[in-house]
Amino acid sequence: MSEVRIGPASDLPAGTLMGVGHHAVGNADGKVFAVSRRCRHLGANLANGSIESDGCLACPWHASTYDVETGRMVRGPQGFYAKIPGLDASNKALTRIFPLRRAEVVERDGILFMR
Repeated sequence: MSEVRIGPASDLPAGTLMGVGHHAVGNADGKVFAVSRRCRHLGANLANGSIESDGCLACPWHASTYDVETGRMVRGPQGFYAKIPGLDASNKALTRIFPLRRAEVVERDGILFMR
């Protein structure tokens, strides 16, 4: 199994995100995760998003949120998009079939690796 070096664990404190290749890597209150980098809604770069208090990853463009353990959308696009009937449900349904890809993150000797 191939691994990608992310960097020192100290470079990823709780609440932070970074882009590593095709993944957004983050630290949700001590739980480090890696998910595919593009939002399922309009392809926003999730590495530019934020981690919410519940540990979900929020899209920087329209505030959709994703469960980083399953890759499924928890809350659909907000703002104008939240007013379109059925859009929230259809986006959530899409991520049941096509969730964000997830990769395992491991730490060895203070260095994070993704596989």
